[in-house]
Amino acid sequence: MTQESATPALELENVGKSFGSVIALRDISLKVDAGSVTCVLGDNGAGKSTLIKTLSGVHKPSSGAFRVEGEAVEFSSPRDALARGIATVFQDLATVPLMSIWRNFFLGNEPVKGPKFFGFMSVKKSQDITKQALMEMGIDLRDTNQPIGTLSGGERQAVAIARAVHFGAKVLILDEPTSALGVRQSGIVLKYILAARERGVAVVFITHNPHHAFMVGDRFYLLNRGRMIADFERGKVELEELVQAMAGGAELESLAHEISATRK
Repeated sequence: MTQESATPALELENVGKSFGSVIALRDISLKVDAGSVTCVLGDNGAGKSTLIKTLSGVHKPSSGAFRVEGEAVEFSSPRDALARGIATVFQDLATVPLMSIWRNFFLGNEPVKGPKFFGFMSVKKSQDITKQALMEMGIDLRDTNQPIGTLSGGERQAVAIARAVHFGAKVLILDEPTSALGVRQSGIVLKYILAARERGVAVVFITHNPHHAFMVGDRFYLLNRGRMIADFERGKVELEELVQAMAGGAELESLAHEISATRK
């Protein structure tokens, strides 16, 4: 079965989200396939944060259909979304800097010895599982007992991605994972986005950087002021077209003309 004919891992159809009289999202439709990277691009104020919170179960859509593997769903909380295999890695990563890598890896999912709710966390088991899970994603860290705050931003993002994959994420939503990183660290994150895709995970890469999106994306959606204004498929769009569409095309040319005139 080809990816096009398969049931999408996640799908929105004409979804809207309003807060009183304020319309944050209007008629949003997108499809996310397993084993692919779907990029949602938009500048500040485009509606990316509201879209992420809708996908992750923080907000309920005000209108439209939300389907997971072809089944209509209605989430009351992020826990509901997680139960259906939708994991979200936010920009702040929700890690505890002074705690070890393995403690952060299992935060909220600690394996225990003894009766449930009365057992003790198995330190050795946790360390071994963390090391193995990271290695399976191609992440080789010397010591999982070191504080996660000692890792670079890219490495912390990589651990968060590996954690989501290990705990069974079918859909992985990444909120601007490269926004605060340098070139090399961004490259690390993009590498592990592709690693997650190779594991069959449906990755939703939310970003304002078309260059990063173009490096890993299979499909590209452009969000502007709460609306999807365009979508492209890999192989049918060039980076320059993506940049132009995201920047507003004619608006960008007009701005470039004004700047050029000012510099003369």
